[in-house]
Amino acid sequence: MAKAYEKMIDEIGKMTIIELSEFIDEIKEKFNVSDMPVVSAGAAAPAAGQAAAAEEKSEYKVTLQTGGPEKIKTIKALRKVTALNLSDAKKAVEDAPTVIAESASKDDAQKMKKELEGIGAKVELS
Repeated sequence: MAKAYEKMIDEIGKMTIIELSEFIDEIKEKFNVSDMPVVSAGAAAPAAGQAAAAEEKSEYKVTLQTGGPEKIKTIKALRKVTALNLSDAKKAVEDAPTVIAESASKDDAQKMKKELEGIGAKVELS
């Protein structure tokens, strides 16, 4: 870093919050700069957004949409694939749709979905 900049940075570091705010306002006025947000390259290039969408998600939210026709089996399966106790599992099935895992790995989410859908429940991964 150039020596002139080092001195400026040291001086800025010594300013109070109020002095720094006034300093920034004066710089904006001097160089005719507004508080308008800057458009990022990602927003300007929709192809970049499509490439990001094609990437694999690493964590999924698992939502029990319906408990299915046999709620007792769903409760047992839910207790098997989660750490829920009996009353929490029963409440989750009765109150469906319910999030049963906020950030499960891909494998865990698929195991939960397979187990619960195997007994008639409907599960959504997002």
